[in-house]
Amino acid sequence: MGKKKESNFEESLNRLQEISELLENEEVGLEESIKLYEEGIKLAKFCYTTLKDAELRVTELKKQLEENIKQ
Repeated sequence: MGKKKESNFEESLNRLQEISELLENEEVGLEESIKLYEEGIKLAKFCYTTLKDAELRVTELKKQLEENIKQ
């Protein structure tokens, strides 16, 4: 995973935490809550996709390692 994508993942995860805290404290109005929720959904999708990509890469690397060990 490149530094840029890794950095974006960490930033997205941190922002998701901030959004969660803002929504939980109930001091945010309805319109702002909806905007935050929409932002959170986009960030969650990005994080999920990033994690799935990382999982696929790790699986592929493990497969390559196992093939090299058998040779």
